[in-house]
Amino acid sequence: MSRTEADTTTGLEPAHPSGDELGNVLRLAVAQALAGANSVVVYATGAIVGNVLAPSKALATLPISVFVVGMAACTLPAGAIARRHGRRAAFLTGTGCGVLVGLLAALAVVMSSFWLFCAATFFGGAYAAVVLSFRFAAADCVPPERRPRALSTVMVGGVFAGVLGPQLVTHTMHLWPAHLFAATFLAQAAVAAVSALVLLGVRLPMPAAAEVAGSRPLGAIAREPRFITAVICGAVSYMLMNFLMTAAPLAMRLCGLSQEVSNLGLQWHVIAMYAPSFFTGRLIARFGAPRVVTAGLALTGASTAVGLAGVDVAHFWLTLILLGVGWNFGFVGASALVLECHRPEERTRAQSLNDFIVFGTMALGSFSSGGLLTTYGWDTVLWVSFVPLAVAVAALASTASSRISRSRTPPHAGGVS
Repeated sequence: MSRTEADTTTGLEPAHPSGDELGNVLRLAVAQALAGANSVVVYATGAIVGNVLAPSKALATLPISVFVVGMAACTLPAGAIARRHGRRAAFLTGTGCGVLVGLLAALAVVMSSFWLFCAATFFGGAYAAVVLSFRFAAADCVPPERRPRALSTVMVGGVFAGVLGPQLVTHTMHLWPAHLFAATFLAQAAVAAVSALVLLGVRLPMPAAAEVAGSRPLGAIAREPRFITAVICGAVSYMLMNFLMTAAPLAMRLCGLSQEVSNLGLQWHVIAMYAPSFFTGRLIARFGAPRVVTAGLALTGASTAVGLAGVDVAHFWLTLILLGVGWNFGFVGASALVLECHRPEERTRAQSLNDFIVFGTMALGSFSSGGLLTTYGWDTVLWVSFVPLAVAVAALASTASSRISRSRTPPHAGGVS
């Protein structure tokens, strides 16, 4: 029996890198690239299709908000599937949702049904929730010292998603002239099916009995200060990225910019989200996750400041690029912090809890984004972004000061000599 088979039988991770380790990480990175097109297509088209189909213009960004709700609602169920039946079962369930979103969205456009389109984007969110667990799956199948690099390697797949998604929109949106974007959604469904074929080759250990049974209650994990800080930083990084990216395509259109300009801006944004992953893992290993997260929050703040400086093409694009890099440092760094906050048998529970809170927070930001934009304008959306940013900085500073205090406390302080 090979080591991989033995580990699958016992439910234990390999003590040393197996022959499947590199193949797993590469397959997950390729699947990330293909599956990432799902999110890009929804973000590029959601508000625009919503603006055409919605009964009220204030509901234009609702499909994207429903997408985020789908991410939040399906994170814990996906974690439960992974815990009981293995991660690959969860991955294939997610790609099934990816095919479904494309088919339903195309049908919604043909039928001019706003609510069917919202239902489609909900399944798109379910797919995205599963895709984002790829990073943790890669980290789980390598030794601890290589986890930050494995995590960031999978995220590199998003660079190719940043090219594939917008180009998919640009080259297919007019293929069915009577129904704008219908062909795009059908193409996206086909890409999701290809991703499923790639994931069939992923070989990960089945969950151990201890993992199925769980360990500490979720409440005990959630009360840990480090976990709280990791969740806050991850939630704010993702929420602000989603908050601004949801509004940006419609804001560009309202400012008189073309759909092609919007697509290119979104393309550079997604590339900026994932390109730093080529070296984010090394930065985390060298400087530590807290410093990388701090840099991410600073870049997010800078992106907001650039957006307030003007509304021409350069300002929108630079805002989206800085926002993308800030998201990468903030989110990948926060994900690395999460890996330090749980025991091995708690991994799927703790990781899915983290993602559930992150995506739930995103949903709040996404729902408010469209209303703020249509009612008060792009500048108000940008100003509001500074509030959660300040919360994340405060949480990170509090944890840092706690670590400094502990490091300065004498070993026997407060104890019995």
